[in-house]
Amino acid sequence: MEKRDYLALRRKTQVPLWGDVSLRILVLTALIGAVILIHWFDRDGLVDNYDGHVSFLDVVYFTMISITTTGFGDIAPVSDRSRLFEAVIVTPIRIAVLFIFIGTAYQYVIRRSWERFVMKRLQKQLDGHIVVCGFGTSGSEAVRELLARGEPASNIVVVERSLEALALAEEMGCLVLDADATRDETLMNVRVSRASAVIISAGRDDTSILIGLTVRHLAKDVPISMVVRAVDNELLARQAGATQVINPVSFTGLLLAGSVKGPHTAEYLADLASVTGRVALTEHVVAMEDVGKGLRDLPGRMILRLYRDGRPIGFWEEAAQRLQEGDILVEVVPGQDARAG
Repeated sequence: MEKRDYLALRRKTQVPLWGDVSLRILVLTALIGAVILIHWFDRDGLVDNYDGHVSFLDVVYFTMISITTTGFGDIAPVSDRSRLFEAVIVTPIRIAVLFIFIGTAYQYVIRRSWERFVMKRLQKQLDGHIVVCGFGTSGSEAVRELLARGEPASNIVVVERSLEALALAEEMGCLVLDADATRDETLMNVRVSRASAVIISAGRDDTSILIGLTVRHLAKDVPISMVVRAVDNELLARQAGATQVINPVSFTGLLLAGSVKGPHTAEYLADLASVTGRVALTEHVVAMEDVGKGLRDLPGRMILRLYRDGRPIGFWEEAAQRLQEGDILVEVVPGQDARAG
């Protein structure tokens, strides 16, 4: 699969910025100092074409000119030993110094400028996208299901701290952000206020709830689906702004209980939840040509429930016998396996 650009903020290293810069300066100083000592020790092998005398200042000058590969020619090695030192010892040190200079420039100037440019370019494209906070087992499966349902990978942004998880998300074609999803800056960088939906599966209930609070603070109307594992936290998740709260432990219990009563119940429920099975659930607004009809007046369609003003109405209820504009229908349709067959 074609690699995509990272929507990237770099993870903080164990060494702070000032420590990293100080370490580089220390290494550079040590290398340059070593070359100065070598040249001073072998100063008799150098010739100064200006005054014929090689002083310590001349050695420092020649070292800096030599390290930067400028080479004016006013001071030059003339003895065989000096030239051997230049070729065998000084040249490798010169290359190392250049790599440190170039590496530092790339690390702190070129790469960060490029990443800011890429970030801004990708941010302009983010509109109506899906933000996935957490790419563990639940988050990655959610993305796989979204892709199976036809969602473009380029429309999914994964926020995660694990580099392995980010690499997997990138392989799937998603945009990825290496950052802390509990921070306002992170969610603003992925333009959460313009997202069509947010999926939160941080692995810890407290972290997921904190992310939910942050998302709701920045985007008051965006739908939020949140995974929590403790029943006691489901209410807290809703109070944090979650539109839908999914408890995988409870759902697993439902499947296990269903399997006791019938060997195919759990299989059907799992099949129903995935678009890749023989059946699938869809949710859509009632079509204008169906307004005024009852669910029984839609032959060949299996509509299990409708939602009116946020209230669920079963297919057997009287209110379901006259559809109204804006009703949302939950319908069972053939899955990908059935259509392929």
